Amino acid sequence: MNQGFNHTQVLKAQVAGQRLDAYLAARYKHSDLPTWKTRIDNAELRIDGAPASAQDLLQAGMTLEWRRPPWEEPEAPMDVSVIYQKGGVVVVCKPSGLPTQAGGGFFENTLVHWVKKNFGAAPMHRLGRWTSGAVLCSCNPVVGAGIAHQFSSRRVHKRYRALIQGLPQEERFEVTVPIGPVAYAPLGTLHAANPDGRASKSEFVVLERRENSSLSDVFISSGRPHQIRIHSAAAGHPLVGDPIYGPGGLPLPETTALPGDPGYLLHSAELGFKHPETGERVSIIAPAPELLER
Repeated sequence: MNQGFNHTQVLKAQVAGQRLDAYLAARYKHSDLPTWKTRIDNAELRIDGAPASAQDLLQAGMTLEWRRPPWEEPEAPMDVSVIYQKGGVVVVCKPSGLPTQAGGGFFENTLVHWVKKNFGAAPMHRLGRWTSGAVLCSCNPVVGAGIAHQFSSRRVHKRYRALIQGLPQEERFEVTVPIGPVAYAPLGTLHAANPDGRASKSEFVVLERRENSSLSDVFISSGRPHQIRIHSAAAGHPLVGDPIYGPGGLPLPETTALPGDPGYLLHSAELGFKHPETGERVSIIAPAPELLER
């Protein structure tokens, strides 16, 4: 069991006049209307410090609080290792299977919680649950702002290691397929190849050809959701074991898999950045899992 948590928000004008239970079910779709009503009846919800009722009408400026009691989280590997620490910068190696952020029942079994508890730090970028490897974290707002600027200006060097299907003819190939939301029944929408999406770029370098797969390094300058999974599939070489993305960088026909489902092999192998406090150039390498070694 975790310790539970308190979620607090100040309501904005656009929600004025809505019933509390209807607002919660529409805004937080991880739970349906009956579930929210049960939580309200159990006095988990408060408005301006007082216990709420399902039929309360919301007003702008109200403070809404959900005091969620402790619950049993899904298991996740917590063997996070520290591979660099200097000043307000920490780089950790995330194991495959550990979510970066809270969601889907995870709260304390997340990388966000681990780095906050151990270093008072916060991750500056996100890896998918089943992607392992280096994650850059900041320990104070000044360092965080410096790192965020490097990410936004594409000055963070990012190299991934991936196992892709098939045997590409080229030693190097580049994918620039735009990425944006497409219709996807299990979730409503899902990021995938989309001509109207945002510009994206990945460069693949084949390191080793195996029987029916190829070990590759992938260099990315942009950081779109699921970018490497989408771009490798768009190039005709989806990640080995990817349960979602197929030819064209689109969801596989008939698949109902979710982005957090396992199967693929992807590792954040290297990060290069300028230390915001010292000004030195730092390059960090995170050892890859055995199947992603040459």
